[in-house]
Amino acid sequence: MRRDLRQVAADAIRRNDRHNALAGAVAGVGAAIAIGVMEWFSLESHYPLVIIPFATSIVLVIGSPQVEPAQPRALIGGHVVSTLVGLAVLHCTGPQAWAAAAAVGLAVLAMYVTGTFHPPAGINPLLVVSNNLPWSFLFAPVLAGALLLAAFAYLWHRWVRRRPWPQRWL
Repeated sequence: MRRDLRQVAADAIRRNDRHNALAGAVAGVGAAIAIGVMEWFSLESHYPLVIIPFATSIVLVIGSPQVEPAQPRALIGGHVVSTLVGLAVLHCTGPQAWAAAAAVGLAVLAMYVTGTFHPPAGINPLLVVSNNLPWSFLFAPVLAGALLLAAFAYLWHRWVRRRPWPQRWL
């Protein structure tokens, strides 16, 4: 009986059955673990968790791993590109409300042009400009966090769900 229950759970996770509460619970556990790691990272980097822009990325990568914005190029590149845009706009304009809006628009354009479109990364330039964040924000938490999230997603999908991820690296 015990083995049967584990097999049912493993099968539900592998097929990612949206109507199965167990699959949803397991995905929720994965997202909670990833957010817990981000919370630890926020404490270490001295940025409040609300400034670390990965909660929606985690939901996308865990919940819809097959879509283009959930692939590593978009996940990592989108966060880096949009943060760079925010930092450049901040450097040129200062922390103005209109500049934050312009930075988000420019970041969307930059992600499209570079093939790194990742919708959750659209918050990065808003955070950068609104909070007058330093260039170090690009490396920790953004780059380090995006790399950690990609590694987490890889392990989650390969080891827990037993499914291939990513569909493509670049």
